[in-house]
Amino acid sequence: MDRNEVLAQARQVFQIESEGIAKISSNLGDEFVAAVEMLLHSSGRVIVTGMGKSGHVGSKITATLASTGTPAYFLHPAEGIHGDLGMVTQNDVVLAISNSGATPEILDLLPTLGRIGAKLIVLSGKRNSPLGKTADVFLDVEVEREACPLGLAPTASTTATLAMGDALAVALLSARNFRPEDFALYHPGGSLGKKLLLTVEAVMHKDEGLPLIEPTKTVQEALFVITDKGLGGVIVAEADGKMLGLLTDGDIRRALEKGKNSLDLAVSEVMTKDPKTVSAERLAVHALHLMESHQPRPITVLPVTDENQRAVGLIHLTDLLRQGVV
Repeated sequence: MDRNEVLAQARQVFQIESEGIAKISSNLGDEFVAAVEMLLHSSGRVIVTGMGKSGHVGSKITATLASTGTPAYFLHPAEGIHGDLGMVTQNDVVLAISNSGATPEILDLLPTLGRIGAKLIVLSGKRNSPLGKTADVFLDVEVEREACPLGLAPTASTTATLAMGDALAVALLSARNFRPEDFALYHPGGSLGKKLLLTVEAVMHKDEGLPLIEPTKTVQEALFVITDKGLGGVIVAEADGKMLGLLTDGDIRRALEKGKNSLDLAVSEVMTKDPKTVSAERLAVHALHLMESHQPRPITVLPVTDENQRAVGLIHLTDLLRQGVV
């Protein structure tokens, strides 16, 4: 194969698989709504099952459902008939995946599932298949053709099935009013967990580490505080801690550029009044957004205030970098 042939074949795969997804999207209707309502109102869990490639897709759907507020487990059909069906209860909904609708290992589960009383949602490309005929709700994932040039390896069909699983998960997420805080509960590890769980209070400089200065002090005195604390800025506050403004080394440089002898000026004459602030309870990623979206230029330090506008902390961009929020 030459370069152009390789790229042409890859683009053909994308084209075929996108056509498959477009088809199942256009066919969505009352059955999809019924599936969402069944899953939403179930007092049990979602038991996802599939064999071979459908099983791999089912494992991913299971993980997506579980991480977005819908308790889900994956049941390997071959293991199911050797005891694992014991995990299924009458309150559960079984989500069975089989493109042909005739996978023997899944069909072998049906008599026991019927006796248990669990509901059955089928994702298949064959409505009139043995599996399709037994479904309480049938979700059509039929595609016109596989991307595999031999028409044998599941490609477009598995992509369509995966997309249908994502659609179910997102619809359930929205119906449950699933919030970022809920998502964070199930993702405590890694950089994602830090972005969703880490609060401003956990990263801010406070108490002895908080740079504060009174408004009547000179800019030169403020520079000593900025240098001592090493945060590139100092909060200007009254004796009771109420914040009046923020003085950064950037403010001082800009004052010098204007030809002022700013070092002898009072801090109140050079400081930035009414700077952006954040509360200690907010997520650290929210503080990052405030800093990056500040106009006319992003900022590197952000004061933390309480409900009475008293200064309680200061965040520097490097604090967020160190914690993996950025």
